[in-house]
Amino acid sequence: MTPPDTGTLTEAEASSTRLAPFASRAQLSALLELTKPSITTLVMVTMVSGALAASRPIVGYDLALSMFATACVVGAANAFNMWMERDSDAFMSRTRKRPLPTGRLTPELVLGFGSMLAVVGLTLLAMFVSSLAALLGWVAMSSYVLAYTPLKRVTPWSLHVGAVPGAIPPLIGWASVTGSLSREAFALFAILFVWQLPHFLAIATFRAPEYERAGLKVMPNVNGAQATERAIIGYSALLGVVALAPWALGMAGVGYGLVALLSSLAFLGVALHGRGRMEPHRWARRLFLASMPYLVVVFAAFVASRV
Repeated sequence: MTPPDTGTLTEAEASSTRLAPFASRAQLSALLELTKPSITTLVMVTMVSGALAASRPIVGYDLALSMFATACVVGAANAFNMWMERDSDAFMSRTRKRPLPTGRLTPELVLGFGSMLAVVGLTLLAMFVSSLAALLGWVAMSSYVLAYTPLKRVTPWSLHVGAVPGAIPPLIGWASVTGSLSREAFALFAILFVWQLPHFLAIATFRAPEYERAGLKVMPNVNGAQATERAIIGYSALLGVVALAPWALGMAGVGYGLVALLSSLAFLGVALHGRGRMEPHRWARRLFLASMPYLVVVFAAFVASRV
């Protein structure tokens, strides 16, 4: 026999009611985590750099809409990536606390959330920004999810494949303003493409054991530490050449050239200093930390030379 309904909540029901809003906030926080906010923020910086470097009048509302739509596309790509790597993420310390390995979200919800972000972002780009920006967004997202992510289990060359979608955001920014592309836009693409190579090889070096446990192919585990160090030095030197190209080709002024030269020499110096004498993981971590301000300084100098 059921007790009569007195119109009041039992202690358990009241406790559940009090906890409901907190559970909702926790789920929203987990959904936000799917978008990898720190990475998305860096992508947005490079996208805006492309828009500002276009040297065209920019309406604040249009730029904000382009940024929101691009952020949706980037967030979708990251959500799909987490959905595809939900098993391997459990084996790495930096990823094992993500929403799927911890069970805070279901795979079905993650897939649906990523799909919603993709539709919203690409639709906004196509309808209100430019068809070229939408196409670039689709290429970046699809190549990241369908090419780079599965190739990580097959070959360390996946890094070079993944660097392509990683370098597209400045093109989206440029296309958002002009509706077209130019060699200046591709100069930013080239800098960002090459920058990713030593940056991510450094990460792969000090996290090599984790990638091994996760079954992901990275150069330190496949080709060895010495080959990886040589590649990092080579790519760091190439980065300097690519960074100076806009000045050499007349796309940026002397001020940019000096900033790019000094920044590139400093970055190469960090790569060379301690190699072979310093503990490899410590050396790689220091290089990784140096790569972040390098990109910000060079991109800011390029934009400043164009406005």
